[in-house]
Amino acid sequence: MRAYLQLIRYGNCFMAAFSAGIGVLIAYNIISSNAGPIPFPLPEVMYVSLVVFLITGSGNAINDYYDVEIDRINKPERPIPSGRISKSKALYFSVSLFAAGTIIAFFINVACGVIALFNSFLLIYYAATLKRTVLIGNLSIGYLTGSTFLFGGAVFYTNGGIEAVFVLFLLATFATIAREIVKDIEDIQGDKQDGASTLAISIGAEKASYFASGVGLVAVLASPLPYLQSLLNVRYLAVVFVADMLFFLAVAAIIKEKKPAKSSKLFKAAMFIALVAFLVGT
Repeated sequence: MRAYLQLIRYGNCFMAAFSAGIGVLIAYNIISSNAGPIPFPLPEVMYVSLVVFLITGSGNAINDYYDVEIDRINKPERPIPSGRISKSKALYFSVSLFAAGTIIAFFINVACGVIALFNSFLLIYYAATLKRTVLIGNLSIGYLTGSTFLFGGAVFYTNGGIEAVFVLFLLATFATIAREIVKDIEDIQGDKQDGASTLAISIGAEKASYFASGVGLVAVLASPLPYLQSLLNVRYLAVVFVADMLFFLAVAAIIKEKKPAKSSKLFKAAMFIALVAFLVGT
């Protein structure tokens, strides 16, 4: 069981599920404040979080299935290259999670089901092909991470729920793209041996680091927007300031210190604090 939890990277799954739940809460608060009181969708919050957990986990598992040769170099301790889970078992497990998550999503409503189905196919296509392309793979993961907010808002799609959380989707997307490029810089050796063509390989680690920093700074500069649009309250500004400082440290780590691993961890910490900011600001 421990190996399967590591395969799906359950910590990332919980964070994604948490993000989707926050998306539901934010959409609920915005819609109820504009259109009047509506029943709190507690069952939907639970279902949305479960769906996002399952599909995120299946995406991580299918990614490791396709990346086993890269992981033998970059991450040999992972379940498949270490021999704790076979490739075939990882594939079956991933497909089962995809199916379960998508079916549950359609029980919420059609909009949630369509997003879940599209994201499932995109995750598979990303793992099989897009990950090894210049920038498109990074953009895909950026969208997939940000779409957890869209999925939460889709619970109220008939009341404008998706529009209500769209700016949060954009902020999460830009922040994730920056981190994904930094991760590619970190994994450049293994990616080269696997024949991948990431941005870091195509233009070099230094130029890629500047590009990632630029994308990250866009997210920082845009971070006050949810407050300025009256989507979130002043508590959001206070907490997101901490996240912005971590983003700056992540940029410094990749530009000045040339330490992609450190930068990636700082980007991840900043994204978690930003998630907390979304929560306290609702």
